[in-house]
Amino acid sequence: MQTNNHQIKDYDLVLDAKFGKEGSPERAKHEEAAKAFYAAQLLLQARKEVKITQSELAQRVGTTKSYISKIENGMIEPGVGLFFRLINALGLRIDITHPIGV
Repeated sequence: MQTNNHQIKDYDLVLDAKFGKEGSPERAKHEEAAKAFYAAQLLLQARKEVKITQSELAQRVGTTKSYISKIENGMIEPGVGLFFRLINALGLRIDITHPIGV
């Protein structure tokens, strides 16, 4: 495995160079894609931890195996209702809180 021995002192500069300045439409697009990928990976990992197949999960939440596959591969994002059904079916929970100081 190769490693990069460069010392990154300000990772924001790296992100700015690669994805645009924070707040820019280009940066926002990449951040949304990253969040969608992360959520898909969380769902995939949770499904594997509870040891159910894509077909079983699809049946539990009222969709198809191919749709679950597309979600897990980051090809599509589920709507809010399906997302909450997936969370529930996988034994997960979401806590919605106000940020500190709000």
